[in-house]
Amino acid sequence: MDYVNPNEAVATIALAGGKKANLSKKVILIGAILSGALLGFATTLALTASTQTGLDIVGAILFPTSFVMILLLNLELVTGSFAILPIAYFRKETTLKPMIHNLSWAFIGNLIGGLLYAALFSISVTSFGTVTTSPLIEKIILVAENKTLFYQSIGAGGLVLVFVKAILCNWMVALGAIMSFMSKSTIGKITAMWLPILIFFAQGFEHAVVNMSIIPIGMLIGADIGMADWWLWNLIPVTIGNFIGAFLFVALPLHYSKTDKI
Repeated sequence: MDYVNPNEAVATIALAGGKKANLSKKVILIGAILSGALLGFATTLALTASTQTGLDIVGAILFPTSFVMILLLNLELVTGSFAILPIAYFRKETTLKPMIHNLSWAFIGNLIGGLLYAALFSISVTSFGTVTTSPLIEKIILVAENKTLFYQSIGAGGLVLVFVKAILCNWMVALGAIMSFMSKSTIGKITAMWLPILIFFAQGFEHAVVNMSIIPIGMLIGADIGMADWWLWNLIPVTIGNFIGAFLFVALPLHYSKTDKI
């Protein structure tokens, strides 16, 4: 059978999380850099599609492509690990120190990969600085400013809003990582992962690793965003919200509900 029983899947996730926690810094960094860049590819693909068609839902349908590649290649995506590693911890397949080690280096690697893609894509989309305006450039700048300056304009309420949208986002993203264990076939894994990722992206929720590329791209091509705007009004609260979403709404419920042998 292609389908994997949820109890069996969660047990497998715990074992996989234990192995993930013990990876070397070099392996984590390489996998995380690749993941950060791949999500950058998917984000600009989605924005290109929505610009060309005038339909944001088209971009959302296409966005999960890179997420699927990341999971099939077993790379390091910190937002997915926010659920997988706690499950391993709860089931005593790892301890706190290696879990923090993995998450810390995965975050750093994702950031490096996102910035690398941002630098390269900004050269491409502006034809090495010779093009300053186009529908895609305008779209990216609008998205980047909405992810930072819009929240800033609301004040304290903006921090609450971005935090809640980050929780909702990684409830789905972490579930997407979990769903990759629900099938034994490649096509089954792809289909299962695709669903929750489409749900998050289509609704404009906030994902830390996506924002590690799309906001810097916006900054490089003309968005009126400073470094403090990016970190204080997006990356820091979004990362915290992403962790809480994965921990509270994916890792804890699955650990405590999927305990039967059958």
